[in-house]
Amino acid sequence: MRFLIAGALVVIALVAVVAVRSAEPETAASAETPTTTPSTTVPPMLGNALSLTDLDGWLQTEVSSLEDLRGQVVIVQFWTFGCYNCTNTIPHLQDIYAKHRDSGLEIVGVHAPEFEFEKDPEAILAAAGDLGVTWPIALDTDRRNFRSWQGSPAYWPRTYVLDQEGLIRFDHIGEGAYAELEQTVAALLEG
Repeated sequence: MRFLIAGALVVIALVAVVAVRSAEPETAASAETPTTTPSTTVPPMLGNALSLTDLDGWLQTEVSSLEDLRGQVVIVQFWTFGCYNCTNTIPHLQDIYAKHRDSGLEIVGVHAPEFEFEKDPEAILAAAGDLGVTWPIALDTDRRNFRSWQGSPAYWPRTYVLDQEGLIRFDHIGEGAYAELEQTVAALLEG
């Protein structure tokens, strides 16, 4: 019985503290601090990016390797044009590309087909045109890079951001995290 009474007194005391605090006017010092990170925060290093090897070529570019893009911030996305989730990311990538391309951003879409019909370079170019993909496309027809970068299991889409030295600073599987993606790009371009 004593424990029950003591427990009830603790609950009453907690309710009273909460009531008093909620009645106090909010000041700058007591205001909740924002949970967003300023864009100037340097993203953590997640590891070294691998090279793209044994490709079947490149589309929409004169670039022949990721190393050709050193000195730029690079979004690398593993995708395939028949993937619903991949195509849903494209408008967001287009917005980020339009905003930051002139500041030193490049995107490389590593096309890693899931189905036979997605392996045809002409079909990839047609889909890129229809989808508004204007950035370089690396052809990873046998998915060697798709597997070596991700291990097992591997996912479509998978989006990385590489800094100017080729270090991975962002890694996201699937759709979403667009604000974090853009914040990472902006922070690396500012730095």
